[in-house]
Amino acid sequence: MLKKIFFLLVLAGFAVMLFNAYGLSGPDQQLNDVAAHYAEKGPQEVGAANLVASVIVTYRGLDTLGEVTILFLAASIIGFFLKARRDNQRAPKQVRKTSEILETAAKVITPVIFLFGIYVFINGHLTPGGGFQGGAIIASGLVLMLLANPVKKINHNIIRVIESISGFSFILLGIFGLLLAGGFLDNAFLPLGDFGTLLSAGAVPLIYIFIGLKVGAELSGIVSNLQETQKEQI
Repeated sequence: MLKKIFFLLVLAGFAVMLFNAYGLSGPDQQLNDVAAHYAEKGPQEVGAANLVASVIVTYRGLDTLGEVTILFLAASIIGFFLKARRDNQRAPKQVRKTSEILETAAKVITPVIFLFGIYVFINGHLTPGGGFQGGAIIASGLVLMLLANPVKKINHNIIRVIESISGFSFILLGIFGLLLAGGFLDNAFLPLGDFGTLLSAGAVPLIYIFIGLKVGAELSGIVSNLQETQKEQI
């Protein structure tokens, strides 16, 4: 009985807090100082047509580093547990045969998906998109390829090399910004170029390229590990 009363009191406390928060919430009539600086000074200071990209990879570069780190840890933990499961499996893997239509379509569409993912993260400073979106698109191409050919083996060494090089290069660009410009991942250590062109926004395109490669490699590694531990009956 006391437990139930305690839980009811806790729920009532949360309800009061949420009600007060809802009562205080409302549409902002104007930007706060930080947001106003981003909106007013961002295009001149960063040189990126996509203001969201300039905020994420420059002003809030440490947040982006944290997100990439979390994704790396998640991929590593998943790979560790799936490897342990794979080592314990002794039964031969039986894979259901896919249709010829799916195999043919995958051969045509998969390269297009990879190309589109590369386009998204290379142009992340100009159009909606960026490294995380482009990397996810590349991983979706790998999913299609494995669905069409379940017995296909993915070279994990290539994934590890791409992930390592891209992650190291991302940190290196951040250090260059710290030493040669105003802070970590400050893109101004390279010329800002002409606003709205592909070679603009300083180091932002390079940053997004390495983020896209790293995210794509990590998600592809997760997909590959899942594929290797999956057992389908014929």
